Amino acid sequence: MKTLHAVGLSLLFAASVGHAGDKLSLSDVFELEWASDPQISPDGASIVYVRNAMDKMSDVRRGGLWMIDVRSGEQRPITPTDGRYRSPRYSPDGNKLAYIGTEGGAAQIFVRWLDTGQVAQVTRLQQAPSSIAWSNDGSQIAFLKFVKLTKEPMVKLPAKPQGAKWAPAAQVIDRLLYREDGRGYLPYGFTHVFVVPAEGGTARQLTQGPHHYYPGLAWAADDQSIFVVGNRRADWDREPLNTDIYRVPLEGGEVTVVTDRDGPDQAPVASADGRWLAYAGFDDRVLGYQNMGLYIHDLRNGRSRRVDTGLDRSVSPIAWASRGRLFVRYDDRGQTHIARVDRNGKVTNLANDLGGESIGRPYPAGSFSASDAGVLAYVQTAPQQPAEVALLRPGGAPRRLTDLNDDLLGQRELGEVEGIRWRSSAADGLEIDGWLVKPPGYEPGRAYPLILEIHGGPFANYGPRFSMEAQLYAAAGYLVLFANPRGSTSYGEAFANLIHHNYPGEDFDDLMAGVDYLVDQSMADPERLYVTGGSGGGVLAAWIIGKTRRFQAAVVAKPVINWISFTLTADAYTYFYRYWFPDTPWNIPETYFARSPLSLVGQVETPTMILTGEADYRTPISESEQYYQALKLRDIETVLVRVPGASHGIVARPSQMISKVAHVLAWFERHKGAGIER
Repeated sequence: MKTLHAVGLSLLFAASVGHAGDKLSLSDVFELEWASDPQISPDGASIVYVRNAMDKMSDVRRGGLWMIDVRSGEQRPITPTDGRYRSPRYSPDGNKLAYIGTEGGAAQIFVRWLDTGQVAQVTRLQQAPSSIAWSNDGSQIAFLKFVKLTKEPMVKLPAKPQGAKWAPAAQVIDRLLYREDGRGYLPYGFTHVFVVPAEGGTARQLTQGPHHYYPGLAWAADDQSIFVVGNRRADWDREPLNTDIYRVPLEGGEVTVVTDRDGPDQAPVASADGRWLAYAGFDDRVLGYQNMGLYIHDLRNGRSRRVDTGLDRSVSPIAWASRGRLFVRYDDRGQTHIARVDRNGKVTNLANDLGGESIGRPYPAGSFSASDAGVLAYVQTAPQQPAEVALLRPGGAPRRLTDLNDDLLGQRELGEVEGIRWRSSAADGLEIDGWLVKPPGYEPGRAYPLILEIHGGPFANYGPRFSMEAQLYAAAGYLVLFANPRGSTSYGEAFANLIHHNYPGEDFDDLMAGVDYLVDQSMADPERLYVTGGSGGGVLAAWIIGKTRRFQAAVVAKPVINWISFTLTADAYTYFYRYWFPDTPWNIPETYFARSPLSLVGQVETPTMILTGEADYRTPISESEQYYQALKLRDIETVLVRVPGASHGIVARPSQMISKVAHVLAWFERHKGAGIER
């Protein structure tokens, strides 16, 4: 085995570890709260955000809107706290607030007059609106909405007798894209652009035709048109990444294309002076991973140019402020940054702790907004802190405005999170970042059982962000290692594309070297090693136990086991065969099988739990069932845990997160290693 080298372990995170007290328990999942979508008023005087909490009785996430007075720090609810409210947006003059809420029926758009507190429901829609955006004069609100269409049935059956109870009618599917994870089998129709008067009235549909439009609406300065994201090509459903920005007139006329290339253009944001349109995109080279570049379009001459930021990272524009200040976000080495970028590409980093909206695992979910003067409101995270609202003034330091979990986490002893770095045991000796969660009361010199927890994607990243699942594993007495092996984002295109047409591959060596490093440091007990991961992490977990017998037990969650069957049953199949493989599965079946964990099933000896959602259309449950049945045929100890109603995320409801963690811990506890004394 290649000798391991520690590399600059200066990444210890000193955030509060909580007061001495009880350890986290599974029931604490219901007590979590976190902030999301903080929106600062144009004058910077107030912030409205979504305060998320878990409802133990209905087993769902609830969200109410809260307003913070920036000067005093006082906050108060402005909607019922036990409802489902989202997408707060200030009017350009700051006098009104639009938002989407569900009150006894379908989601609707509401407007609140901030001087009086009066609220009006301004839509009466049958399908939920999304992506709301105020016109510059504050008189209208644009939004997206699905428009359901009807099709003539293929056959006409005889009329059933009055009162008869026949079987449901057969459904005929003839579309390329017909189901989607989290939504199931899709109704026939398309998502279009609408506007509605801000004082209420009839919503007016602006776009037509067999085309979808996607989140990201920006009004032109004169309010006579809206910039939208879509794909109006005839083969739109065969081009999963090919979107453009279009200009949609409000009063008749043709929809015109603003950007036109082979690749995605998205997230348009208009400058305060109305001259510039910032957006993200790239020229598609059909690689597994491609950085989103930052572009600026001059609305006077119709020319676009890529802004050379010097960052080998995906960059997404979020907001313009006065004097041409453009704010963006990007991920770097597992941390999410907010930065200011001028039109020449100069990048000024402002914060590196954006995130915390992904409660279960430490993914980079976070949002922010900017006032006219460039004051930022954003969600701030730390390894022991879910998303809280923070304020960042130009030239100042971040100031946290909320403390939503002190009543819970302040009374719990949390696991300390330490950043570590090592060299891969692969031939290239690649440098790998990881984070180690230590059990509460950790004793140096003692060897602990270790859980290797692998992120999905595979083009994604973990980082020093709050993870309820990792903290619960640590509370049960485990070291928890999560890492960014090759293929992870936030390290540049070349690092991510080391797994292009080569996944799984040397990412196995990256992860094993991290385990070896902790064993060599006498921190992890080599006789009590466990592995788990979901989605892409499930692929790697299954691959690992086909390559080594070092682990006492494994939990393989929502995996791909057979790339051929996956590619032909996943919801996004027009993407996977094209970007993750050099050809279709019937042309190169050997390539698909060689990269499938199924090819290694004859070498598996590790007791394995397989965990999957019954309504998963991203990595369909048939993948998990193949693995379960193959292991059963080999007489390997295995169980299949099916989560009713769960889509690919598995833990959309709080009880599902509790169940997932409980099953993982129960399986590992059943397969305790003998342990060693040190």
